[in-house]
Amino acid sequence: MFLLASCGDTLGEQAVVGMGAGGAAAMVLEKDAITGAAVGAAANIAYCRTYPSRC
Repeated sequence: MFLLASCGDTLGEQAVVGMGAGGAAAMVLEKDAITGAAVGAAANIAYCRTYPSRC
């Protein structure tokens, strides 16, 4: 379920956006928000580094 990918020009921005999306998704799915935020940050950074033109 990696439908959410967002922009961020710097590594920090990418981490913050990913943390927000991951934390929010975890809360909606009634999962651990901290784990969701960590996974979201890592996923967004990885996505933006792999596909910079899409970010």
